[in-house]
Order: sequence, then structure tokens, then C-alpha cells
Amino acid sequence: MQSLAGIAAKDGKLLWRVEWPGRTAVIPTPIVRGNQVFATSGYGVGCKAISVAPDGAASEVFRNNELENHHGGVVLVGDYLYGHSNKAGWTCLDWKTGEVKWHEKGKLGKGCITSAGGMLYLLDEKMGDCVLLEPNPTGWTEKGRFKLEPLSPNRNPKGGIWTHPVVSNGRLYLRDQEFISCYAVK
Repeated sequence: MQSLAGIAAKDGKLLWRVEWPGRTAVIPTPIVRGNQVFATSGYGVGCKAISVAPDGAASEVFRNNELENHHGGVVLVGDYLYGHSNKAGWTCLDWKTGEVKWHEKGKLGKGCITSAGGMLYLLDEKMGDCVLLEPNPTGWTEKGRFKLEPLSPNRNPKGGIWTHPVVSNGRLYLRDQEFISCYAVK
């Protein structure tokens, strides 16, 4: 992939395109709010936000390496982006400027994230630690933690728990290979 683009759903027409040098695999889903689009990729690429005008002209809002997300996803809560950055650990960025609000590398390993009910659910891809985090641009605000068990004995040693947490109807679903666990979180 060498571009980030907008396509019309009704007829497949290209609406806008900007340069975006993805490497190896570009997995995180872009985030769209209003006329702004945020994208992030791993393998040293980093992140970028663009603004798209009504005529399709796209302009860069910011670009940096502060949130270089491999595959765990990024969520937008309020005016802040949250996700894991390969180099800096868990990260909070300002949606409007790309400014780092905080990095946290020591409290949880690389993993995936989702948001529901005003909270963040983070899952460590190696150890299966699940953290409930309050979205807070002033710092890591942990509200709870537990370990996903059992963990799969069938996982490739080079693999991880890569399935994103899902929250639906007051239940948190976590999957590791052949196991799916459900927790009441309402």
C-alpha cells in the first residue's frame, strides 16, 4: 500500500488520495471524525492525520512516529487517540495536533485495545493480561486488571493474542486461538 484514499461507496469513484507508505502489512483501521482521517502503521511508518475539504482536496494535519501501531488498533475517545506504539508503549495523542499526552511502557506489554461504556479495554498479546483503563489525557489511569485464562497451548511461539477485545451487551469477549472467554462487565 502506498496511499490512503477515500472511495465513494455508491460507485467506487476515487474521492481523494494522499501518500502513505505502508510496509509489510497495514492492519489498523483508519479513524474518521468529521472531515479528518487518522491512519497508523507499524514497521517504522508512524501515524498521520489529514483533513479532507468538500472538494476532495486533502491536507496534512500532522504526521509523526509517536503512535506507530502494528496491529492492535487505535481508538478515539473524546479528543484523544489511544493505542500501543511499537517504540513507546501505550500512548495517548491529541486528535487535533498529534501531540503526545503520555506514553506508558512498563505497565502492560504490546497488545490490542477497544473502547466501550466510557472505558478502555487493553489486552497484552503475550501474557493475556487485560486492563481496564479510564480514558485520561493526563496519564495512565488503571481501574482494574486480570489475567485471561486459560491461554492456548496451540499458539505458535512467534504468535500472540491478536484478536481484539469485544464488548457487547455488558459482556467482554476475549479470544486466544481455540478459547473464547466471556466476562460480565456491565
